[in-house]
Amino acid sequence: MTSSPIPSGVLVHLCSAGDWARAQAVGALRPESLDSVGFVHLSTPQQVHLPANRLYRGCADLVLLQVDPAKVGAPVRWEPGVPSDPEAMLFPHLYGPLPVEAVISVSDYRPGPDGVFGPAG
Repeated sequence: MTSSPIPSGVLVHLCSAGDWARAQAVGALRPESLDSVGFVHLSTPQQVHLPANRLYRGCADLVLLQVDPAKVGAPVRWEPGVPSDPEAMLFPHLYGPLPVEAVISVSDYRPGPDGVFGPAG
């Protein structure tokens, strides 16, 4: 997998390589959050490091799915993240499964030597 600049307007989603492989087999990604909170967490490339460091610090098997929001087929709502995120920052939440066909590119997303992730793209 390669790391290339992310086009403007594209959203991103983090998952393990295994979760992405399973999604490709069934046609959609249905992370646990879809059942527990009703949506799939998305981010902009500039903010993806915030949830990455909160949830996946030090993980080396993540892939960054670049998502075309026009192809997701379900509502995307911009909503607050968690209290520790920068004030007034909104994150895109997809209120339905993420169809494989909405993913336009996949790249490895690795932390630095200290285990900390930086912004993508």
